Amino acid sequence: MLDATGSKRAGYLTGPFLLVCMFYFLVFAAGYQLFPVVPLHLRDLGANLAESGRFQTAFMLGSGFGALFTGPMGDRLGPRRVLRVASLAVVGILVVYSLLKVRWVFYLLAPVHGLLWSALRTASISKVGGILPLEHRAKGLSIFGLTGPGGVAVGPLVGLWLMPRLGFTWMLLLLAGVFAGLHLLIGSLPLEASREPEGPMFQWPDRAVWGPVAVMMLLGLSFGPMPPYSAQEAKALGLAWPSAFLTCFALGMMSMRGLLALTGMGRRPVALLPGMAAVTALGYAMLAFLPGGLARHLTAGLVYGAGYGMVHTLMLTHVMETTPPERRGAATGAFFFAFDAATALGSLGLGWIMEHFGFRWGWAIGVGLMALCIPAASRVVRPAARPGWLQP
Repeated sequence: MLDATGSKRAGYLTGPFLLVCMFYFLVFAAGYQLFPVVPLHLRDLGANLAESGRFQTAFMLGSGFGALFTGPMGDRLGPRRVLRVASLAVVGILVVYSLLKVRWVFYLLAPVHGLLWSALRTASISKVGGILPLEHRAKGLSIFGLTGPGGVAVGPLVGLWLMPRLGFTWMLLLLAGVFAGLHLLIGSLPLEASREPEGPMFQWPDRAVWGPVAVMMLLGLSFGPMPPYSAQEAKALGLAWPSAFLTCFALGMMSMRGLLALTGMGRRPVALLPGMAAVTALGYAMLAFLPGGLARHLTAGLVYGAGYGMVHTLMLTHVMETTPPERRGAATGAFFFAFDAATALGSLGLGWIMEHFGFRWGWAIGVGLMALCIPAASRVVRPAARPGWLQP
């Protein structure tokens, strides 16, 4: 492991940092291959529109509740260990998916897969927080924050392109091979010293996390139908590019994060949060209320993604800055629990509305939920006392 002097000489673009970035990119690319593709496969197996979204509901419930435990687990065992075990387990899950011919087993395995996904995300973020020097943390997290959207941009394109060419079975086996390779690569990361267990595995995060939790719950409720239903609406409209919204959504995230990483976010980046929540709501309203098909998906995706991605980045940076290092995993777990559990509920509830009343009604209710995020974000940005662990 690099010492303090070595870290400063190398800056923050070190080998371990770049490896975790690549890992995080592939975690999201794999997830967002599955979110639009599995519902389409379930439709082929006889599921209706509302039922096809239940895979993501089950997946996100497993991810959300699992994050409450996988976050603290990373604090105890070290994120490298968690990454290795979870990536190997994902290989097994993907192989089983590839062989399934009945729908109900997908819903049974999805929460387990979601729990493993939460472990991969919380451990990756915790690992990055430990790798980055304090003076480079904001800049490093901005760059790290581009990897998830990059995966979101690539995943749906690759998944929707591969499925008709390779078939669902071979596509999943290819993904399993990718995760097997990642499992081996993670072994080259520095091994952290494990901590003696203190208290129960589940720990309530610090009070500073509850404001971001409220913001992420509202964001997740509105986001829920996006991955499983945007491509299905595109197919129902006969659009030539079914992944247009999700791809432009990711491009919008990457563009805004890259722009602000280059130009700076001021001395207190979290102050941008209400404005970014408003941009997110605007993009959602474009999807719900603008006429047309492909152009609507393209423009709404870009605007929605630009705001959504920065809400995530600003909240994550805020959590990192206001949480002591020994509680960072628990805080990250609460952060992801709020978003993932709410995403599951949003997918279930708004998916039911889309099945019975049409896609536009679901998007319109999502706009209302996103609008509620703006006052919640305004409460988070109110100046607070500097955390004691950061006091000089």
